[in-house]
Amino acid sequence: MLLPRHHIQRILKLTGLAVLLSASASHASQVRVEVEGDHSDLRDNARIFVGEVEGRSADGLRRYASTAIAQVEQAIRALGYYNPVITFEVTENADGLAELVLTVVPGEPVRIRSRSVLIEGPGSEDPVLVDQIPKEPAEGDVLHHGRYNTLRQAIQNRARRLGYFDGEFVTRRLEVDPSENYADITLHYRTGERYRLGAVTFLEGHGFDDGLLNQFVTFEPGIPFHADEVAKLNSDLSSSGYFSGVDIDASPNRAEDGVIPVDIGLTPRPPRSVGAGVGFSTDVGPRFRGNWREHYTNPMGHRRGADTELSELRQNVSGWYELPLDPPMTDSIRLGTGYQRENIEDVESERLTLGQQWRHQLDTGWMQVLSIRWEGERFKIGEDERGNSSLLLPGLSYSKLQANSPLDPSRGYRLQFDVTGAHRAIISDADILHVNVLARGLYTLADNHRFLTRFNFGGVATNSFSDVPPSLRFFAGGDQSVRGYGYETLSPRDDNGVAVGGRFQLVGGVEYQYEFVRNWRVAAFVDKGNAVNDVFDRLATGAGLGIRWVSPVGPLRLDLAKGLDEEFDGGWRIHFSMGPEL
Repeated sequence: MLLPRHHIQRILKLTGLAVLLSASASHASQVRVEVEGDHSDLRDNARIFVGEVEGRSADGLRRYASTAIAQVEQAIRALGYYNPVITFEVTENADGLAELVLTVVPGEPVRIRSRSVLIEGPGSEDPVLVDQIPKEPAEGDVLHHGRYNTLRQAIQNRARRLGYFDGEFVTRRLEVDPSENYADITLHYRTGERYRLGAVTFLEGHGFDDGLLNQFVTFEPGIPFHADEVAKLNSDLSSSGYFSGVDIDASPNRAEDGVIPVDIGLTPRPPRSVGAGVGFSTDVGPRFRGNWREHYTNPMGHRRGADTELSELRQNVSGWYELPLDPPMTDSIRLGTGYQRENIEDVESERLTLGQQWRHQLDTGWMQVLSIRWEGERFKIGEDERGNSSLLLPGLSYSKLQANSPLDPSRGYRLQFDVTGAHRAIISDADILHVNVLARGLYTLADNHRFLTRFNFGGVATNSFSDVPPSLRFFAGGDQSVRGYGYETLSPRDDNGVAVGGRFQLVGGVEYQYEFVRNWRVAAFVDKGNAVNDVFDRLATGAGLGIRWVSPVGPLRLDLAKGLDEEFDGGWRIHFSMGPEL
């Protein structure tokens, strides 16, 4: 005997409400549902359907029992159990409070005997549509009305996402025979023709050059419609920094001959902004940061800005001017200048920089940066070594960041390779080749167990190391280097014990984190590294424990570390820092 169609439709509607509600929702204080066997999902769904019942007498609960039984039947039927045996009992405690206890023996579930899912029409040859159809519920599975609804909705949603806006179900049938405990699913969908994306028109009033705006459009008119193309265009315009509002109209109702025109209304953001903030790390102590931005200076989208950072050990100010290229989301030319003063350990320096960068994202996802900068640096190392340097430094950098979340990823990696150089024949005081390699990785196991690794190698080749300024030498130790040692205290030293910087840097570390409460983690780590003049020189080791808090502005880290090598002035140190882990 097949279940009447209107009964199934009622179950499907109720399922949409019940199976999505939390199992922790409050349930009746006077009605208790018990389900025999290991069926916590049935019990929880039944309690949600019954709801909260209060203020009833024992006789009132007896009259209510038939209603409660019907609600429980609907609840467990939604999960595939059509033939339960339900008994009830009304009890009263010493205080006169009555309780209705429903005991459910679920019986055998209804299983899916057959599943016929068929895509007809032009979309039947589209692997992007056909291959993405959910595999569940499958033949032999216990009937779950929520999963059936998901299957039906997924077919329709996927078709519309791909531009089959005239699609419809030719057959949409779920037949259930409770007496035989089987169900048959039949879903036949006819797609109709696929719509196409038409020309993009930017509505008047935005004030930007059309040549700039058209560079944000990454598809050609006439391509098959895909919602992801429209979403990407919206995301790129919204994140460009030019607009406070982006309104894209790509409605199929406006299509002509299957071609959808794309109209975009843009609201420019205020052209200027100023920001300021304070921070703290154990490397440089308290620091103040400020910035000024002009987000667009002309209709071509040029930008400019200035930044400053002030702390006890380091002070700098910089300015820049940027020209967007095609595509403007990733490619640009930036001209910059800056002044920085540092006084760290035994090293004092003042550095003036002028330079240019060309940023270009490769098809592989790698970011390529070609640069050339002039650096003039005046420095003092200890009491004996003083110098001035003038260097013209062309450079090449490749970097790639892959992460599943920008703020707090659970897995991902970061790779970066930088090389710069200078030659005496080209307005430079020294022959220098400077190389730096950075690798970081993050992997999460079973949601709560996180493993981080990092490795950093740097080297400088020169025929006169004394002519290399401190900014191009290597120093290790500190929050982001080898914990358990002071900031930039790991370095070769001269006869007076002054840290003078090394030709090479090797730093690595492994860290394990366990999330014990949402956004709170404990950590254990081991770091190893040093700045040396010979890659076979001894490395310093630090280890410790820490705590992590994922704040709304990014992860905050507090570590207690022990430097294990007294030779390098290792000891107990507290490290505090913030920022992304990749």
